[in-house]
Amino acid sequence: MSVVPASGQPIPLTRKDFTSDQEVRWCPGCGDYSILKAVQSILPELGIPREKFVFVSGIGCSSRFPYYMNTYGFHTIHGRAPAIATGVKLANPELEVWVATGDGDALSIGGNHLIHALRRNIDLKILMFNNRIYGLTKGQYSPTSEFGKKTKSTPFGSLDRPFNPISLAIGSEATLVARTVDVFPAHMKDTLLKVAHHKGSAFVEILQNCNVFNDGAFENVTERGVRDDRTIDLQAGKPLIYGKDRNRGIRLEGTRLAVVEFDPKSPTADLLVHDIDEPDATIAYILSRMNPPDFPMPIGIFREVMLPTFDRLVHEQIQAASQRGAGDIEKLIRGPETWEIKR
Repeated sequence: MSVVPASGQPIPLTRKDFTSDQEVRWCPGCGDYSILKAVQSILPELGIPREKFVFVSGIGCSSRFPYYMNTYGFHTIHGRAPAIATGVKLANPELEVWVATGDGDALSIGGNHLIHALRRNIDLKILMFNNRIYGLTKGQYSPTSEFGKKTKSTPFGSLDRPFNPISLAIGSEATLVARTVDVFPAHMKDTLLKVAHHKGSAFVEILQNCNVFNDGAFENVTERGVRDDRTIDLQAGKPLIYGKDRNRGIRLEGTRLAVVEFDPKSPTADLLVHDIDEPDATIAYILSRMNPPDFPMPIGIFREVMLPTFDRLVHEQIQAASQRGAGDIEKLIRGPETWEIKR
């Protein structure tokens, strides 16, 4: 893609155009590098000028993201990135506003801000890097750490039951909910491109390895020898089939899912077909509960529906109110819901 400057000659954009001059300061081998490369790779394909992008982050390893993007950006405060991003989008709806956050930043101190940004359907792209640990503060358990996780802050094992970020986003009525993996670069790029084109609240959980404080957090689904049998790529309009030999599928039995095996040459007709734009989020929520060892872990787009965005509705309301003419401040202050106390 390209942009057209005053000279009238198109200038193609490349990944380099979205790469800042800042030294990337993540630990060697961190999954964040892969995420950064994927985002920088897809933005040129959108044909949108750099000055139309804003990246907002909170606190954590993931939140260094805006420094490395040659766009506008804000490195804000712990957990408040969705709130500040909301303000940016409302102030200028023409901007493409992205949020980079982590499992601790988004789901602990920032949980309330996250769910309200999602339920309002503000046109934000929220990327949540999930490594199941607090990396920046050196290895404490996070809201996504597994039950019994032994860390510096839980030496005898965590007693908290972890959030399922996808279930949370679906329950909050986000209009796009997806999951991808740092070591699946092609899948991540494809997923992020779909997210970039979505109008509304988009939430993407990116499974990301912290090789210093929680190495191998997702190796039970990402290792080459098991990934085909432990993950299932959700494809719109297609039956849920997975496995190295493509001989396993997911069937809906009442309100429960079941794994079935079949001959790949004649797939069974009763497999669940993935419907991403179904208005009722029930099936998407059920899919979000699938986890190994009983089920494969779903990746891809769980749900994408189109609804009016909050930022658009706000500006439409302001426009409608302005057409009513000048108001009366005295009438507003002394309206029918005021009273006078007499002595």
